[in-house]
Amino acid sequence: MKYLAFTFAILVLFLCSCHNNKTESSNPQTEIQDTQSAVSDSVKQTAAVDSTKAAERTITKDMAYDGVNNYCHSTYDWSIAKDNPSIMYVQLGEETESEYEVIFRSYTGAFVHFYVDKKSGTTRMVEKVPNLDVEEAAGTINLFDYLDKKN
Repeated sequence: MKYLAFTFAILVLFLCSCHNNKTESSNPQTEIQDTQSAVSDSVKQTAAVDSTKAAERTITKDMAYDGVNNYCHSTYDWSIAKDNPSIMYVQLGEETESEYEVIFRSYTGAFVHFYVDKKSGTTRMVEKVPNLDVEEAAGTINLFDYLDKKN
């Protein structure tokens, strides 16, 4: 008996639902406009999220310095500079419209110039040895990999 009452209740709800769908007038033009509006809102939200992410990924001068400094401290042996800190350092160089230059000076007198792309964080390195008149590409790093690291 319980099953019969339960089945009857489900049947009544189903029929009421069907009846409501038939009685409501459906305007295809309104549905299309609603769909277009929903898609437009979704595109605007996606664009806003993308521009926020782009703003978050824009490299500042301080970020360029900090990332390169962290990289240099994790890659090069700084113990030799404990007694004489001026023989090894990291400093900001020139800035262009698209990149920052950060310069590392080694205790050997060699310089590594880091060119940090302001938008992507891709950083190309060029090693220069002034005494030997040598300049060569030394690879690339992603600055974002070194922004959260501590010396």
